[in-house]
Amino acid sequence: MILPIVAYGAHILRKEAKNITPDYDNLNALIEDMWETMYSSNGVGLAAPQINKNIRLFVMDSAQIFDNLEEDELGKYPDGPGIKKVFINAIIKEYTGEEWLYNEGCLSIPKIREDIVRPQTIVIEYLDENFLPHTETFNGITARIIQHEYDHIQGKLFIDYLKPLKRKLLQSKLTDISKGKMKVDYKMMFIK
Repeated sequence: MILPIVAYGAHILRKEAKNITPDYDNLNALIEDMWETMYSSNGVGLAAPQINKNIRLFVMDSAQIFDNLEEDELGKYPDGPGIKKVFINAIIKEYTGEEWLYNEGCLSIPKIREDIVRPQTIVIEYLDENFLPHTETFNGITARIIQHEYDHIQGKLFIDYLKPLKRKLLQSKLTDISKGKMKVDYKMMFIK
């Protein structure tokens, strides 16, 4: 089932999400709905707060980015061909590597894209959809998507990395998004 995406301005996007246990109600169905919602919205990641669930769960598929790169661009990113994963109760343990700029967007903040600086590499502890524990290192675009989605479960948004003047210049667009004055080709939910 395709779920509506929570728009910028909703309080849930600013709350730190809560851990879940294996007995979380209808978890497998929720994960399937998140995949369907993410793909139907042309996203590469989706966190539970974006569908109005205050839990530490996100899905991501960086392979989509590599599928859409031109042959000469593939060499720029060492983490190809990308991955598709579910992250439950994730904690980023380490940020390392050179910081680099990449143009990010967010399904909860449609039609706004900005260059954001993030570290190249992360080490993350998480549980998969079967609640098996993992500690893995990711880099490049995959690490960036994970950091972006991880921020959502921490109550943070990509625009928080912008300089104050840049945020001020975007304020009228952000206000329009929060009031539902933005047309998008996927379902959105406007709540406070």
